[in-house]
Amino acid sequence: MALASPAGRSLSIHWRATTSRLLLAYGVFFVIWGTVLMGYIYWETLHYLETRTDMQLKQQVTYLRGLDQNHMLVALNDYVILERTNYNAWGLFDAHKKWLYGDVLQFPAGLKIDSDSVRMPTEQVISGPFAPQTSKLSVIATHLPNGQILVLAHSTRIAARVGNIIFHAVWWGISFTLVPGLIGGLILNRGPRRRIRHIEWATQPIMQGDLRQRLPVSNRGDELDRLAAIVNDMLDQIERLMGEVKGVCDNIAHDLRTPLTRLRSQLYRIQQEMNEQDPRATLIERCASDVDEVLARFRALLRISELEDRRRREGFVDVDLGETLERVYELYAPLAEDQQLKFELETEPGLIVQADPDLLFEALGNLVGNAIKFTPVGGCVDLSLRRSSPDRAYIEVADSGPGIPQAQRHAVWQRFYRGDASRDATGHGLGLSIVAAIAKLHDFGLSIDGDGSGTRMGMDCPLKRSA
Repeated sequence: MALASPAGRSLSIHWRATTSRLLLAYGVFFVIWGTVLMGYIYWETLHYLETRTDMQLKQQVTYLRGLDQNHMLVALNDYVILERTNYNAWGLFDAHKKWLYGDVLQFPAGLKIDSDSVRMPTEQVISGPFAPQTSKLSVIATHLPNGQILVLAHSTRIAARVGNIIFHAVWWGISFTLVPGLIGGLILNRGPRRRIRHIEWATQPIMQGDLRQRLPVSNRGDELDRLAAIVNDMLDQIERLMGEVKGVCDNIAHDLRTPLTRLRSQLYRIQQEMNEQDPRATLIERCASDVDEVLARFRALLRISELEDRRRREGFVDVDLGETLERVYELYAPLAEDQQLKFELETEPGLIVQADPDLLFEALGNLVGNAIKFTPVGGCVDLSLRRSSPDRAYIEVADSGPGIPQAQRHAVWQRFYRGDASRDATGHGLGLSIVAAIAKLHDFGLSIDGDGSGTRMGMDCPLKRSA
């Protein structure tokens, strides 16, 4: 389980922003609404034109039925010639639907006589060089007073062309409105997204423990500014309360250290003045040991409090990780040898980080010392360094000890926590807490792994960027 500062969640994918989602939703709604409106206008216009065509056919049929045959034929020819652009056609049939005159050579199958006009495929009504270049015709048939049957056909091409014009007009209208609107919305959305990024950047040091930082507030006085002001007020209260708690803890540790140190000195004097055979000497020695343990805990608490002050980052310098690991190895190799442990080192040269060299040495020393303490005789401890990625290095301390259960791996970094395997071991439960504080100060990641036959503690370090 990693113990690291939460990485800033990038907002570069701006479609995850609320404003962008609202903009996208508005665009989708506008397209749907425009499509519905376009469909309504399109179908209403077609319906109007088709109804108008039907009315014209009925009016023409009524007019032609009032003429005698000779005048009717002349009127039909004029009807076709004068309105050829409308693709009219006609046919005259006897009572048995046998062709007599006109462009329509066969009585259309399925056409009812003395009924409303219907839409029929052109090839079903007329064919040949004079056939209208359209897919459908409005056709009507009626009985004449002399018993003959008159068929009139009118092309629907005009209605279709008007419908296409309306379709393209509405489509381009939506496009020329939607596209600039979306582009303008994206441009306007950049401002809030930029401010949110600035707020996100400002929260990084706060999440890492620097409660002195505050969120940026502009002069706009909008929702983001009001929210930032509320958060800043909360941070003021949190900083004040944390300062009070920290001050109380530090004062307790500092104030108690002086009388305890005095008590330790007095116990030492009494112990020196007493005869070694005196049975009370053992009791005094035990009391002095307990006082030493309490003093060690107070020193560790004050040490952690000191490490939580991020102003120490100002003193960071270039540190060679390989050289630091070699120093740790040289210091702890004799201790590992005394406990009959196999202690090995594996490093990689040229891995440089920005760090406090003393603090980094202390953190690695605590990890190695912890591994040596919990590894049984005959076991092994491995200290290794490798480049995990082009810009990161990974330090690992592996041992063959009892391991740390999965449920306890996060808790071991807490102050005074002691796992089941360490209840009987010496120590005060603050060594790994100091490691966690140092790692947090350096923005290093910590992890614990192991399969039950040992523990692997890792430290993930960002390398210094080359100029």
